[in-house]
Formats: sequence, structure tokens, C-alpha cells
Amino acid sequence: MKNLTLENIAKVCGGTYHGPENKKQTEVDSIITDSRKAEAGTLFVPIVGERVDAHKFIPDVMAKGALCTLSEVELGEQEFPWIRVQSSLQAVKDIAEFYLEQLAIPVVGITGSVGKTSTKEVIASVLKEKYCTLKTEGNFNNELGLPLTVFRLRDEHEIAVLEMGISDFGEMSRLAKIAKPDTSVITNIGQCHLENLGDRDGVLKAKTEVFAFVREHGHIILNGDDDKLATVKESKGIKPVFFGMNEKFPVHATDIESHGLKGMFCRIHMGAESFDVLIPMPGKHMVYNALAATAVGMTYGLTPAQIKAGIESLEPVSGRFRMIDTGDFLIVDDCYNANPMSMKASVQVLQDGLGRRVAILGDMGELGEKEQELHNEVGRFAAHQDIDLLICVGNLCEGMAQAAKEEQTKVEVVHMPDRETLLEKLPSLIQRGDTILVKASHFMQFETVVEKLQNLK
Repeated sequence: MKNLTLENIAKVCGGTYHGPENKKQTEVDSIITDSRKAEAGTLFVPIVGERVDAHKFIPDVMAKGALCTLSEVELGEQEFPWIRVQSSLQAVKDIAEFYLEQLAIPVVGITGSVGKTSTKEVIASVLKEKYCTLKTEGNFNNELGLPLTVFRLRDEHEIAVLEMGISDFGEMSRLAKIAKPDTSVITNIGQCHLENLGDRDGVLKAKTEVFAFVREHGHIILNGDDDKLATVKESKGIKPVFFGMNEKFPVHATDIESHGLKGMFCRIHMGAESFDVLIPMPGKHMVYNALAATAVGMTYGLTPAQIKAGIESLEPVSGRFRMIDTGDFLIVDDCYNANPMSMKASVQVLQDGLGRRVAILGDMGELGEKEQELHNEVGRFAAHQDIDLLICVGNLCEGMAQAAKEEQTKVEVVHMPDRETLLEKLPSLIQRGDTILVKASHFMQFETVVEKLQNLK
């Protein structure tokens, strides 16, 4: 890993090196926090978690041939090199910041309330048409996950697409200090993490902390149809490039057609040029994601043909509107996470399903003092969509179910107190030929619902 010698690592994280002098100029091959991944050339970073203090794994890691370990505690005289630090978590962020600077490659940083991951996927799919691209995998978008993503970068990579997720003020600044994006993309400002951020103005303030760390002569790409983002004029002399449905935006879409659950067709305009594209995932929100990717593609010199090819070759990620055809029914696996905005969008897309359309919705977290009101709002919204059965699961979703019933529409509404009850009752609720949306916040562990559905006969 470029310039990550043990001496440099100790220096950038304010640590003290202990061990043989002849090892100080050795570069590490990998940096891990999972002791099971230890091998020759590894630097182990023991994180003190709520349940486990990973310092206890240091002997095992070094026995597997790891090169060095960080430690917040005194290890005394050892045969192996180790670096004493005050905080392993802070050290891992400091090392990631230094390492990314050594590589000197462009960074696209993505944030927003809804659609960060799917937007990241489309952007990466587009950029790989021209560049060797590394992207954030899974949920590695926080203050530990972002550094671990950075450590996957190697000399062959030409651009990095990094997702940044936050839940409180100051968090984006700490992430952006590591990433220092050349291009900052914000998808939208919605009602999420209101427990800490208060309202959408708070969300806007927290998300736009990233602007302070955008590199000189960088780019800011924003959803111009979002009323909050539309208020952004410029930052550090950088004027935003807006995308959306308005023809005044340099990147916009027209001729939008839904092809049901097979995807969305539209014509994308990029300056004076345009192209027709079939986005292989359903929902109008995917058009916005494709527009963001087009704006990024333009920024990095891709042709319309390359951008089109990247969008059309997009592959869905597990838990993010992934279609699973069991032969008996179609599962729309959107269970990774949820907030009111994304839940409404998913229910809207469900209307394009074949057979009975069933929405299985679970509790949403981190919504603050208005959490019940926001759940009820989703219930009222769902009741007026062209779906057949709404199954609401969890304590907060009891209010969602009641609000839906009070609308007195044709939608059948059922409430289940918890996931275990749902799993028990599923066989009696689902019919052959159904299209089934599964969505809730991550803590509801609805991946078990998807698994149960896959095994139903």
C-alpha cells in the first residue's frame, strides 16, 4: 500500500512505534479490523466495540503472520512491531486520509437522504465504462466503513466512488475530511435521522458540511428538483450543476415511461446532446439516479454512448429493489433500510407489479419526535395506491395500519406486532402469482422475511 510504511503510519496517527528498527520502512499490504482476515503483511486495527474489545485478538492475529498491530493499551516488549495510539478508531481515519492523498485519484463522494446506495451503484456502473473504478460495498459508509473502503484502493484504480452516510451534525465533516471529494453528489434532502437533525433544514445543513472539503476546482452535483438543494447557490466559488426533470437544468430527462418492474425508459439530455436509455430498475427515483450518474459521467469525459452503456448494465444489489422470481411469486427485496420518502417511492413502484400487489412494511427508525405521525402518513399514502394488501409490522406500524384503514379504500390492511408473528402467518397471507414488496429499517431484519418468502411453496 503506497507509502504506508510502519514509520509513516505511526507518524500520521500520532502513535509511538515499538519494535525492530529494520521493520519501520516496511509497507503494509492490507489494513483490517476483522481478526479473521489476518495474513502476512497485515496491519491489524483493534476496535473497542460495545460488546467486544478486539485487543484480545492481537496474539491470534500476530500468530497468523500479521506485520503489525495498533494498540490503545501497553503491550510491553514483543517480538512483533506494534504502534501505541490513543484511539484506534481515530487512527484508522487518519491513516485512510493519508493513504488516499498518496494515491492522488479523483474521488466522487455521494450523500443524501434517499437513494445514496442506488445512485452510487449507477455512478460506478457508468464510470467503469472508462475507468478502473472502486466503489463502496454494502454499508461501509460510516466513520469506520469509509476508511476500510479507502484501504481497498490499489495503484490500478483510477477513480473512487465513495458513499457517505450520517445521522448527526459534524459526522459529514469527519467523513469528508477523509474523502476530500473532487465531486460531491447529493441525491435529496428527506425526513431521515430527524432524531438528531430535527427537520429537513437540519438535514440540509448536515449533508452540505461536505462542501467545505470539496477540492479546489472540484464539482458539486445536486438534484435541482429538491426544494432544499435548489437553494444552494455556490460553495468555495463552485457553482452547482443541477439535474432533474426541469428542462432548464443542464442534465434533465424527458419522455419518461414506466416499463413496470422491468425498469424505466427515458431520454436523458446532457447539454446539447441526448440519448435514449432503459434503466433496468423500476421507479421514477431511478431516473434521478441515472441523471446524477450522467452528470458525473459528463464531468469525467464520458461520451453519451458510454454513459448509456453504464446505466443499462446496472446490476441490482441485495436489499435494494432486487427482483427475486421464485416461480410462484415475485419478491421485491428492498429491505435494507427505509424512511418515509423511500417507503412511499417503493409502494408507488409496486403498483406496476403483476397479480396481487402486496406491501410488507416494517417500522422505520431514527425519525425523532414525529415518528408516529410519519408512519401514519405512509399508511394514508399506501391506502390510496393501486395495491391489494398492506401488511404493517411492528409497534410503530400499528399506527400506520390504523391510518390506512381510516382512509376506507379498497386496500386490505393487516397489522402484525412483530417479525416473528409475520413469519408464522406468511403462508396464509401470500398467494401464488403475488408481487410482494418487502421494506423496513435495517434493525427490523427483514432479510429473514425475504428468505422465508423464497422458501415458500
